[in-house]
Amino acid sequence: MRTQVGIIGCGPAGLLAAHLLHRAGIHSVILESRSRAEVEGTIRAGMLEHWVVGLLNQLGLGERMMREAQFHDGITLQWAGQRLHLPLAELTGGKRVTIYAQHEVLKDLIAARLADGGEIHFGVGATALHGIEGTTPSITFRHGKTGAEETLDCDYIIGADGFHGPSRQAIPGRTEYEKVYPFGWLGILCHAPLSHHELIYANHARGFALLTTRTPSVQRLYIQCDATDRIEAWSDERIWAELQARLAYPGWALSQGPIFQKSIIPLRSFVCGSMQHGRLFLAGDSAHIVPPTGAKGLNLAAADVLVLTRALEAKYRHNNDEALARYSETALRRVWKGERFSWYMTTMLHDNAQETSFERQIHLADLDFLRTSRAAATALAENYVGLDFDA
Repeated sequence: MRTQVGIIGCGPAGLLAAHLLHRAGIHSVILESRSRAEVEGTIRAGMLEHWVVGLLNQLGLGERMMREAQFHDGITLQWAGQRLHLPLAELTGGKRVTIYAQHEVLKDLIAARLADGGEIHFGVGATALHGIEGTTPSITFRHGKTGAEETLDCDYIIGADGFHGPSRQAIPGRTEYEKVYPFGWLGILCHAPLSHHELIYANHARGFALLTTRTPSVQRLYIQCDATDRIEAWSDERIWAELQARLAYPGWALSQGPIFQKSIIPLRSFVCGSMQHGRLFLAGDSAHIVPPTGAKGLNLAAADVLVLTRALEAKYRHNNDEALARYSETALRRVWKGERFSWYMTTMLHDNAQETSFERQIHLADLDFLRTSRAAATALAENYVGLDFDA
């Protein structure tokens, strides 16, 4: 097999990269270890920044999203018995965020890529990278159904294969930065009517809580828990009791309904100090992880591949590899801003047993500062809806 760009991973980064390359006239092949059903069936929440929605529509990939998604012009912060509405659109010149689950985005991208004649090989195993320091890199893999081994020769490789994939491991001498938080999130999906017209982020002495939505009749909610908890220890009754306590507000009621999905995820921040080595370029979760409080994971992945595919287009069209040589430097500037914002939201809103009472009071002061300072509220809003690109 031969292609110009070999892509490992059929997540948001890999799929969006393939679409952007296709628009630029650059051929690519995607290799994915999971089946199509597994990729499309892994339920994950999704909050899309303003510019990502614009990009999907520009690529002709946003029809179902615009029909079924939830659009939010603001968010609500809650702490110490008070609520603060942050008017995102008003503070950012009309920008808003879009609630559209990540697996729904993947369904749209996969269907469109296959309709365009794109090559996606699902269920492959034993993926390995070769020759990334030379001019003729390749990827070997084993077909899931036949077990036959095959080689994909390419000019460049995009490693969009997540935190546990082989791509990052292929970069020698890399520097990695990590922060593991001493808590996790218990997330549920339930059948219930809307409780509020926008997201509510709650700082509470019992722990953080988040109210979001999926559809007018399906809601998604989260509570802070011990990262080592077993989901079996959390009955539906216990979950609702915590949600009711942490989201309680005078004159307002939280809607309840049957829970049909629940899981616990740990929280961590991670950055690989170099997102490129030779002909290999990392994108998305293979290069960085953020806690979900800032809703930046999918959006940073999209930003990575937008920067990278523009650089590849400059190389193929004009034989200019300056942007390609600076890809890691350029991408990491935005990555670290996303990491900072996600860390800020996480530390401000969660109860951390490792912190002192002084630090807890600082977080409450941060929240009150947002109430009294339009500049502070604007800074949060600008980060939340998506920063402008500086390169």
